[in-house]
Amino acid sequence: MDVLLDVRELDKHFGGLRACDQATFQIETGAIAGMIGPNGAGKTTAFNCVAGFLKPDGGLVSFAGEDVTGFPPHRMFDRGLVRTFQIPQGLETMTVLENLMLAGEQQSGESPWRTLLLPGQVRREEERLEARAHEVLEQTQLGHQAYIRAGTLSGGQRKLLELARALMAEPKMILLDEPSAGVNPALIRRLADHIRDLSERLGLTFLIIEHNLDFIRQLCHPVVVMAQGRVLDVGAPEDVLANPEVQAAYLSGQRTARSA
Repeated sequence: MDVLLDVRELDKHFGGLRACDQATFQIETGAIAGMIGPNGAGKTTAFNCVAGFLKPDGGLVSFAGEDVTGFPPHRMFDRGLVRTFQIPQGLETMTVLENLMLAGEQQSGESPWRTLLLPGQVRREEERLEARAHEVLEQTQLGHQAYIRAGTLSGGQRKLLELARALMAEPKMILLDEPSAGVNPALIRRLADHIRDLSERLGLTFLIIEHNLDFIRQLCHPVVVMAQGRVLDVGAPEDVLANPEVQAAYLSGQRTARSA
């Protein structure tokens, strides 16, 4: 398989804190990769450097063969790398369908002049966007929820809506931050099945930060383990979780959390 995301010797400092310290890992096209580690390991910082929300202090980020180190989020978005976020509070009163249409690519209707001068073009684009939104809702099994308010969705359905909003961009790769958080345990397996199905049917690549190790075991390969800003191990979940160095890092993190 081709390497889609190549991160080499990534550095990010906040004052004297080295949040990412020579972090190196690769994600192949079509993989569902996990990223784990104790609190403060540098996972979110690495995520944000890859997605363009933080500018690295050193190292290389390559996406689809292009050096994208330090690119801002909109340029990463244009290249097909999308990070999900929680649904903003202001969008909770909008319907599920409206949330997806708002997440679509830039539209002619956003320009008042185009709306006045090219109403036919604007209408056709809106029709195309709505058709695309319905298609994505069916892909994520939210089609029956299209016209309800986003704020009424369950925790698991909200996670699917976040994923659906990302799919509107027709991405190559999606970064998910703790998708199982706040989801009913009975629905976590269904969420994993949705992600696996999207990867298989659409050829999508995923990188997932997750604290739920059972979720990681059933879904992710490879798994990137971080601790104190460094990558400790990369491999199959059963292998990295059996690594004594990884186990020691988790125990150290638990002791730190208890003493805080």
